[in-house]
Amino acid sequence: MDWATKRCIVLDMDGTVYLGHIPIEGAVAFIREQWQHFGFYFLSNNTSKAPDTYVHKLNSMGIPATKAHLLSPAEPLVNFLREQGIHTAYLVGNSDFVRDMHERMPELRQQEAGAQAVILAYDTELTYEKLARSALLLQNEQVLFLATHPDFVCPSPEGPLPDVGSMIKLYEAATGRVPQHIFGKPDPAVLAPLLARYSRESMVMAGDRLMTDKKLAENAGIDFILVLSGEATREDAAKESVQPTLIVEHLGQAWPQA
Repeated sequence: MDWATKRCIVLDMDGTVYLGHIPIEGAVAFIREQWQHFGFYFLSNNTSKAPDTYVHKLNSMGIPATKAHLLSPAEPLVNFLREQGIHTAYLVGNSDFVRDMHERMPELRQQEAGAQAVILAYDTELTYEKLARSALLLQNEQVLFLATHPDFVCPSPEGPLPDVGSMIKLYEAATGRVPQHIFGKPDPAVLAPLLARYSRESMVMAGDRLMTDKKLAENAGIDFILVLSGEATREDAAKESVQPTLIVEHLGQAWPQA
């Protein structure tokens, strides 16, 4: 990969920049050292945290990110809701997600009565009541089923935790429904703001997951750096028909002077 052609670096966060609450030192050092040389953008499918939560977390690691540096599945989700004229939805999400959706789309009525859609996010405050009410809504085929992202697990220092993809399996078993639309990685729509500003040759994606991060890079037509600091292993990558552009232990090793 020719770093001289790169202007924009899109970074997955959990497993790439940090693991849970623990910074990945080589990655954080690289971002801080190269902050003035590249346009850094941070993309996570994890919809359990609002943008300001991510900003605070990155800032605490010495990374001067702002909300302008964050990309989220919530952005194409909101675009879709407005395009489809959906103004009432039942949200299966935690308080951070509910607040983020209100800020992005204040006109959206977040309620069960008259819901035109059920929106499934990574709900770290999930209750049986939410599962029951949303499952009952999905008995009506006119109610859309939307999910923010497809990840089966979320990495943590203790091991993988159930994420939206796992919850989708639960809904399929209980209702026979699967989402009509799943936003976030690997759908390149999540990169739309950057693809409008940068050429594909000048962009690179870095992440620890093959199903979402690598596939997103492929779908968007940009280079991909696989970091082994999170989920995927070299053995996993070897099974892929399309290989990553670069495989490194952590992001800091991707830089030729590191």
